[in-house]
Amino acid sequence: MRSHLLNDLTAEHYRRSVTEGVERVAAKLATTDRPFTGVTVDALAPRIDAIDLDRPLGDTGAVLDELEEVYLRDAVYFHHPRYLAHLNCPVVIPAVLGEAVLSAVNSSLDTWDQSAGGTLIERKLIDWTAARIGLGAGADGVFTSGGTQSNLQALLLAREEAKSDSLADLRVFASEVGHFSVQKSAKLLGLGPEAVVTVPVDHDKRMQTVALARELERCRADGLVPMAVVATAGTTDFGSIDPLPEIAELCAQYGTWMHVDAAYGCGLLASLKHRDRIAGIERADSVTVDYHKSFFQPVSSSAVLVRDATTLRHATYHAEYLNPRRMVRERIPNQVDKSLQTTRRFDALKLWMTLRVMGADGVGRLFDEVCDLAEEGWRLLATDPRFDVVVRPTLSTLVFRYVPAAVTDPAEIDRANLHARKALFASGAAVVAGTKVHGRHYLKFTLLNPETTAEDIAAVLDLIAGHAEQYLGESLDRAS
Repeated sequence: MRSHLLNDLTAEHYRRSVTEGVERVAAKLATTDRPFTGVTVDALAPRIDAIDLDRPLGDTGAVLDELEEVYLRDAVYFHHPRYLAHLNCPVVIPAVLGEAVLSAVNSSLDTWDQSAGGTLIERKLIDWTAARIGLGAGADGVFTSGGTQSNLQALLLAREEAKSDSLADLRVFASEVGHFSVQKSAKLLGLGPEAVVTVPVDHDKRMQTVALARELERCRADGLVPMAVVATAGTTDFGSIDPLPEIAELCAQYGTWMHVDAAYGCGLLASLKHRDRIAGIERADSVTVDYHKSFFQPVSSSAVLVRDATTLRHATYHAEYLNPRRMVRERIPNQVDKSLQTTRRFDALKLWMTLRVMGADGVGRLFDEVCDLAEEGWRLLATDPRFDVVVRPTLSTLVFRYVPAAVTDPAEIDRANLHARKALFASGAAVVAGTKVHGRHYLKFTLLNPETTAEDIAAVLDLIAGHAEQYLGESLDRAS
């Protein structure tokens, strides 16, 4: 069994095994003609249930053959241009190379004596990101597992910085189309169910600052503490960006922590064309970025940044066996001093490799392409009488629904759109997402693949209309 341990004696075994795996995946990517096979849970589950994990196959080739049957063949492939569903991006090759390196070396980024140069690389990337945001010389941060963890840590810092003797008095203000992790974080932080105050949005799905000002004033009048405002730079459903300068002014007026959830919109930090869309982000107290969305990185790759590095002390605990206090005096850089996690992957290496090969401008061009593609998609939808599109895109998301002229019952239109999405997924020809707007079912394109074209969008719209029309025709037949 020692022959399977990665060390100096098994380097050649490692090379052969990884090469064989890479060749399998490369062959699969080269021949994948649709984003999904349409396999069902009922069809796939028995194959996996039948595998006896206590009886190993013993051979890498045999295991890869089995993996083809239970995973690779039926995986959902984000690199395909007709995967248009969630905030999943195709990944750039330098980042995949970085993934291979970090997995093999297996550094843990909690302490210097487990990572050495990895610690300094992560810190360099945090400084680079903070500078791109414009947070100032006193900024800092740490890599996280994703936007949910980043938002949680930011709100933890905000809670600790809030001047209140009672958790029950704390209030967090967030857009009605903000991320659900705000509510989840509030619960994890011991805040009550009434702690998150939902602020309405305007026609463009941006937080209404007049409403925010009203809620902040009400909070103060009630003797409560406005702990934080969570502004969103790229909402999950609409890609909308809240009015950051105006929100920053209100936060300054009320002494409230300003957190910007830029998990999606962080790609604008590298944009050559649209950087101005997140003007005001530099005034935030904390910012969430998800490189694994709009920087085209493999999951996971995220970070939380703060304007004032000293606020990270609220996440600091010292253990004699890991990061004793003397290490601070000795100026030994331990990232666990800033992180909610202890053991932590060297995910920063993927972004490092990307920037060193492609440069920030290369990443920015890719994100600009998908934003421009969304504008083309919006024009297609806005001029197509078969569809109703909710809002002109700010980033790369389109929310719309099929609206047949001959059907006036909103519930029946809902059912037609739900059917179209399910039928499209079952066919495997394309994958789209869904959401609700004012209680009605809508469909969603999240465009994060620069290889997707306007022709792909038009073709998928025709498929959606076809499935919806088939459902409505069959429904009419059943009724008669």
